[in-house]
Amino acid sequence: MELLASLLALVGAYLLGSLSFAVIVSRLMGLSDPRSYGSKNPGATNVLRSGNRKAAALTLLFDALKGTAAVLIAQALAPRLGFSDTTIAFVGLAAFLGHLWPVFFHFKGGKGVATALGVLLALNPLLGLATLATWLIVAYFFRYSSLAAIVAALFAPFYELLIWGASPTALAVAVMGLLLVWRHSGNIKKLMAGTESRIGQKAAAAPGAHAAPGHHPGPAHPHAPGKHRNKHKGAK
Repeated sequence: MELLASLLALVGAYLLGSLSFAVIVSRLMGLSDPRSYGSKNPGATNVLRSGNRKAAALTLLFDALKGTAAVLIAQALAPRLGFSDTTIAFVGLAAFLGHLWPVFFHFKGGKGVATALGVLLALNPLLGLATLATWLIVAYFFRYSSLAAIVAALFAPFYELLIWGASPTALAVAVMGLLLVWRHSGNIKKLMAGTESRIGQKAAAAPGAHAAPGHHPGPAHPHAPGKHRNKHKGAK
């Protein structure tokens, strides 16, 4: 019975993680699909490139909360259903995997930074805060969200092992860290080439962007007033 309950908890956490809030929030706010511009990654950083900070903040919040919620629900049910520390740790991992490969969005998800942070904050609040501090420091000095995520992902398992020792949480955190680095492989190439986008940089041409009313781009009309003046002036 406990095994069945654990399996159901893992499936439930995966389904919760499969809610891609970058896409959901963008749709509700009438924005372009984040998978169609910028890095094409359905995450808060790419939503920020749309220029809508509120949408990016909501995406970040809900992507983190789904990871936190999955773990907190498992912890609350543990006494009744007999969940072990391993089950709880892997519930967090399942929510993270759901974000990476969401069943509701054709298994094309984000990179999992916010969801991983939400999981860490629930599994070990001090570890989550230390990892968040690492991200903030790197992001502040270098202005690259991807670089901050990679460094934080590499440091998180070491924080857990060095301070709290080997545990199911350390294993789950290590797996998440490795997957995060792997998901950022394209960003690593861009960082090395010097072409990576900085935090807050808008997408070059996000779909759905329309010219301002009354504005018609293109060359000036051949009979524009200025052209007439130049022609008459030359004839005098």
